[in-house]
Amino acid sequence: MNNIENKWMRAAVPALLIHCSIGTVYCWSLLKGGIAEYIGRPKGEVEWAFSIAIFFLGMSAAFAGRVVEKDIHKSSLIAAVCFAAGMAGTGFFIQQKSLIGIFLTYGVLMGIGCGIGYLSPVKTLMLWFKNNKGLATGIAVAGFGLAKVIASPIIEMLLGATNADGTLVDPTRLYKLFYILAVVYFLMMFLGHLLLKKPSDWVEVPVQKKRGENILDIFKNKTFIGIWLMFFINITCGLALISQEKDLLHFIGFGAVGVISSLTALFNASGRLGFASFGDRLKDRNTIYIWIFGLSIAATAMTLLANGINNAIAPLVIITLCVINAGYGGGFSSLPPLLADRFGMNSISTIHGLALSAWAFAGLSGNQLSAFIIAKTDSYNNVLYVVLALYTVALLISAFLLRKKPDDVNKTRHPA
Repeated sequence: MNNIENKWMRAAVPALLIHCSIGTVYCWSLLKGGIAEYIGRPKGEVEWAFSIAIFFLGMSAAFAGRVVEKDIHKSSLIAAVCFAAGMAGTGFFIQQKSLIGIFLTYGVLMGIGCGIGYLSPVKTLMLWFKNNKGLATGIAVAGFGLAKVIASPIIEMLLGATNADGTLVDPTRLYKLFYILAVVYFLMMFLGHLLLKKPSDWVEVPVQKKRGENILDIFKNKTFIGIWLMFFINITCGLALISQEKDLLHFIGFGAVGVISSLTALFNASGRLGFASFGDRLKDRNTIYIWIFGLSIAATAMTLLANGINNAIAPLVIITLCVINAGYGGGFSSLPPLLADRFGMNSISTIHGLALSAWAFAGLSGNQLSAFIIAKTDSYNNVLYVVLALYTVALLISAFLLRKKPDDVNKTRHPA
């Protein structure tokens, strides 16, 4: 047993097992068309299952922080059960052709499993990797990003052959796929649950609360509000472009969409590991967000200045998509270490969970923002102008509102 009492077996491996499972929620784009066809509903209606899942992911993380703080084994088990049950339930309700059932299982139940599962290993990782918190969270969150890369070819294989119009030769494979994945991911997450363990030398110190104080009081803290807004903007901008990636590439006449999709997914995962690891070397971890927003602004501005979309300058558009994806992923992995630097480790699961509520709202706003702009103006350039303005606001927040001050942790009062 002593052979597994190390940071890799008790933190990194279980985190990857959990995050590589729940990250499969991003494979929805491969499934929504087949689901809509099978149950006989418009794709636009079916699309809401994913938005609901991201909303419940963020909100469950926000309100499960205390559970995770007290007992990571309980929280990781709840995550495994909810995610696998949601996956199996989705298969059942596809078979029954019930859209409401799909909303409740893929959207609500899987979303809750994703949120609690996402949060459960993070504090443990930072406790084991005390001097490399960014590297630790980068490893796990990179697993969340890579899940789509790993699972996509497996899902396509399990779905089998398609007809000339893109429909499945054997439609029953669609709901059977969810049953298979439910079993596989439950086993992976359950193994992660069994392995996950905080270091033996870590002692939880309960934070004393003042009378009438509650967890939402953190939203009165200017530093937390700044981080929340910065995180919200980064996700909104990322999703605004990521959700249009396929259509944008078609618009400029670029054919190898699948290749670019895999490339941007790799940049997404690499950004999660690279930016967070780079943050470990900086005096102020907030500087990493200045890098993220600065690079995103530069890439977006270059595309606009060259009118790269209307002029079909494919390399420039692809570079922009890669930079945005890397910054999108890096924003996720750099968040927990930044919160730990500003607020300390003792209540980090609670505070991180509340910060992830930004993800819930951005999950609803990001996709709809770009879709609304394109529907009203029929211009991808206008999407870039709005994204550029939002990134500029985020950069100003990071550079001025979140600049590190002496004794930030000691001066900051936060609830448990």
